[in-house]
Amino acid sequence: MLNGKSICVVMPAYNAAATLQQTYADIPKDIVDKVVLVDDASTDNTRKIARTLGLDFLEHGSNKGYGANQKTCYTHALKLDMDIIIMLHPDYQYSPRLIGALASMIAYGEYDAVIASRILGAGALLGGMPYYKYISNRLLTFAQNILCNRKFSEYHSGYRAYAKNVLNSICFEANSDGFVFDNQLFMQMLAGDFRIGEISCPTRYFPEASSIRFWPSVKYGLGCLTEGFSFLLHRWGIRHNSRLRTKDVL
Repeated sequence: MLNGKSICVVMPAYNAAATLQQTYADIPKDIVDKVVLVDDASTDNTRKIARTLGLDFLEHGSNKGYGANQKTCYTHALKLDMDIIIMLHPDYQYSPRLIGALASMIAYGEYDAVIASRILGAGALLGGMPYYKYISNRLLTFAQNILCNRKFSEYHSGYRAYAKNVLNSICFEANSDGFVFDNQLFMQMLAGDFRIGEISCPTRYFPEASSIRFWPSVKYGLGCLTEGFSFLLHRWGIRHNSRLRTKDVL
């Protein structure tokens, strides 16, 4: 716990056997109350390793997708009544040692959610992010900042922390089962006027780390722009999007 707030780390996993143990080892157990891993029908030894580590383990009978995995993660964490829920990829691309920094910004009441940004500082390129990914990230973020009237350094990090009231309030269950889920959830937080903070986060790109391939990344980028335009139209009252309404006003 941190400042009396319970902390749950959720890890959406798919073929993470090579990096799971290292990721779990760096999680600060002194403040984290529960670690949940949801396996999306991996074809490697992810399930076996998760069981040996003693994680709170759930699995999908078939591969449902990155977004669907997160839905299971958050639904389970909310059932456990955790105060702060942190999504950490088990591929060791993001540093688990920053969990305390992410959680503290919520535990002490400064923010409702926190994004670990790869772009703040020089972490992305130094960590090996391919230039085409870096450039597309910057262009997408620039466009979305205009559409959303915000000044975030990026919208696409997969390392995030949420207060439980955020996930209880937004309709994350209605989001995509694919990669655009993260961006949809970001738009939902903006529409709900939640306070979103950022911290700088180094990142690591190496063969075992997960990464979206080129054409799926193009599809993801187009999906992000679509979500940005949808948010703009919703904010202007031109076309309401039911996913962007908080549950208490549905």
